[in-house]
Amino acid sequence: MTLPKKFPLLGILAAAFILLAPASHAQDKWPTQAISFVVPYPPGGPTDVMARLLSVPMSAKLGVSVVVENKAGASGNIGTAQVARAKPDGYTILLAASGNMTINKVIFKDLAYDPVKDFAPITQISKFPLVLEVKADSKIKTLQEFIDYAKANPNKVTFGSAGSGSPQHLGPELLKKMAGISMQHVPYKGAGPAANDLLGGQIFSMVDITAGSMKYIQAGLLHPIAVTTATRSPALPNVPTMDEAGLKGFDYFAWHGIAVPAKTPVAVIDRLNKTLLEIFNDPDFRKKWEGIGSEIVAGTPQQFADLINSEAIRLGALVKDLNIQLD
Repeated sequence: MTLPKKFPLLGILAAAFILLAPASHAQDKWPTQAISFVVPYPPGGPTDVMARLLSVPMSAKLGVSVVVENKAGASGNIGTAQVARAKPDGYTILLAASGNMTINKVIFKDLAYDPVKDFAPITQISKFPLVLEVKADSKIKTLQEFIDYAKANPNKVTFGSAGSGSPQHLGPELLKKMAGISMQHVPYKGAGPAANDLLGGQIFSMVDITAGSMKYIQAGLLHPIAVTTATRSPALPNVPTMDEAGLKGFDYFAWHGIAVPAKTPVAVIDRLNKTLLEIFNDPDFRKKWEGIGSEIVAGTPQQFADLINSEAIRLGALVKDLNIQLD
């Protein structure tokens, strides 16, 4: 366009407005295409369960498909790094967990992403107890029986996890320390494969997030021994806590949230947050969410950012205290 000679500044401003207008207009119309919902763990695990449960109402409210994509590997690092490098336009979102957003920074020397600098938080979506479980046909039914067996058979008790540093890894490590027992860690590329081997008898036990275990417990395939939080899980009201079962002061939980690449437009972040809060305020969805064992904890982006920062301190200290090393 030709700028007016008498008003050069006015012409420059007009040109800038014309150039910026399409981008602003595009943000106002977001979304106009399918959204990739990246789960950095394999299908079948708790993160996958949550993402697929959320994707249905998200698609309905946003008017586009929200497609769950499992990008597993390296304890969640591969999929998380992929989202960190994605275009910050709101069309790639991440299932963020305590493992890939806080613990991995402590146990991996060369992390390909920065959990704080490379992401913009949207909202926390869960707070889960974990549950110590064995096959339903196991003779072990109580925590004391489990501890006694482990002491009588040092290093013969195996436990599976979603990978080194995952909540399924830290929970049993804390159990080992507080109960004074030895167990062998068997890391997998996600909680789903670990649960499959537990069902098949290849491993002895698992401390899994309730979201990944409920279907097996309800089907009578796994026996829940105790939950890891200070209070009982509403989803498993008849299962005692570790504290009630004898390990006083035991309190451990996992959490999850939604994040997008850093520099995603504020308008998109606000729209995503508003959409998720509407979903979690729906009574029917709340019932489904609580049915997988989670508290309803949706809030603001700042609240989720504060959680990530505080949990990095808490879980980092726990990893160092337990002297957890990569397998």
